[in-house]
Amino acid sequence: MKPTVYIESSVISYYCARPARDVIILARQELTRYWWESCLCDYAPFISAFVLEEISMGDSEAARKRLQSVVSFPQLPIIPEIEPLFTLY
Repeated sequence: MKPTVYIESSVISYYCARPARDVIILARQELTRYWWESCLCDYAPFISAFVLEEISMGDSEAARKRLQSVVSFPQLPIIPEIEPLFTLY
């Protein structure tokens, strides 16, 4: 069985974003793309409804791309204790 990994929205955003002009952000994007394409296959990824909500915001084309990138990822169930944390962040 593969180890599980929770994929949060910033990882998805870095993976799907157009290349940034800022060299630091670009480096983060490239590292994320490398990990996604080379290492993610070693894990069983999960997302949550909160992640889906967050990545569906903003530019409609960018949101579509983000949502498409995680369409095959299983969703963790929402438990009431986590909702205040989501609201806080």
